[in-house]
Amino acid sequence: MSISQDEHRQRRDALLEAIGPDAALIIPAASEVTRNRDTQYPFRQSSDFLWLTGFPEPEAIAVLAPEHKDGDYVLFVRPKDPERETWDGRRFGPEGAVKDFCAKAAHPLAEIDKKLPKLLASRRQLYYPLGQDDAFDLRVMRWLRTLRGQARKGVTAPVELVDSGELLHEARLRKSESELSMMRKAARISAGAHLALMTHCRPGMSEQQLEALFLHRCAEQGAREQAYPPIVAGGENACILHYVENSARLRDGDLVLIDAGCEWQGYASDITRTFPVNGHFSPAQRELYNLVLEAQQAAIDKARPGQAWSAMHKAALQVLTKGLVRLGLLDKKGQKVRKLIKKEKFKPFYMHRTGHWLGLDVHDVGDYKRDGSWRTLEPGMTLTIEPGLYVAPAAEVPKAYRGIGIRIEDDILITDSGAEILSRDAPKDPDEIERLMAELPITKNGAHDITA
Repeated sequence: MSISQDEHRQRRDALLEAIGPDAALIIPAASEVTRNRDTQYPFRQSSDFLWLTGFPEPEAIAVLAPEHKDGDYVLFVRPKDPERETWDGRRFGPEGAVKDFCAKAAHPLAEIDKKLPKLLASRRQLYYPLGQDDAFDLRVMRWLRTLRGQARKGVTAPVELVDSGELLHEARLRKSESELSMMRKAARISAGAHLALMTHCRPGMSEQQLEALFLHRCAEQGAREQAYPPIVAGGENACILHYVENSARLRDGDLVLIDAGCEWQGYASDITRTFPVNGHFSPAQRELYNLVLEAQQAAIDKARPGQAWSAMHKAALQVLTKGLVRLGLLDKKGQKVRKLIKKEKFKPFYMHRTGHWLGLDVHDVGDYKRDGSWRTLEPGMTLTIEPGLYVAPAAEVPKAYRGIGIRIEDDILITDSGAEILSRDAPKDPDEIERLMAELPITKNGAHDITA
């Protein structure tokens, strides 16, 4: 399962038409990054480069130059090198870039300073990821300086530099059927891993054990990479939004919040579930959980074509704020809920927005506003819906609610008629969660089996 080269070609053709014959576009691949001393982080390709080319190797550079005599799509890549390939793995080389990735021409990286400026000559505009990488900015300036030095030969350099993100990221915002297949697969794998955590969790385990089980369940389904570092937050740790220590013991009577999602062929999933460590919600936990669940459903009901992006957040805020007043966590002081929302009185308990775009990046690209107004949802857009409530341990609220953090997050596709919940296989109904957790596997010696 992967994006076909024919689809990559269609993407490039659309961009070639969009920039026109008087422009060129340069997109660099990601570079390998040193973790420490001579050890590298696992390589992950730049999302823009991956979307455009499918080429999986570092350091490469793609150039789109409409109607150029040497080809409108050129790759600069690492050369074949038997010695380095013995140590570091196979390379495609320029020949493979043409044969397997449909480049019209391909050259070794060592030739880039000589050949790339020729692809830019006499074009007015140059699109590239402006300002994202200082070192790459300097390389672009050097290529432009080379062209300016040939002015007496009648060669001109681009005079307009345009951020490539506006074109690329708008194109990436609406997913193709192939992309949706990848995202459904990632969501199914992650949902299954979340289900495994629910059925294996018990008091006394560590957050790290649940994290390890999540990684294991994803990897055994072929999803070796995570879209982001998993959050496994027991008890009051769930009130830290980006908690990643994942080292504490899970206590009887606490909730545990799991925010984790794998990546499949580069496409992200992003799912959060919150459930009781001992398998039973306390009355206060259930009250807050049901409130978050109701807020999420209100937001999902707004996830449909024609709605403004902000409609989902507004719907969740209405439910959460009204519920906080009803439960006595927020003092109404004679004000209407609308006024409380306008004054952001909910902020001590809910400090983030209700979702984000999802795709090749977990916080995917795409503008949330266009011309100053929230953009309208369209079929093919994918996003998360993730309301939450976080009651700090020191909050001046009834004691039963203190130290409770809850978030419920699903991956959503906007369809022609509404929303498809890609992550629907991860249980979130509180009664269903309690039933599942009551079926915890037991080994012959009476211990809980956390590997079944």
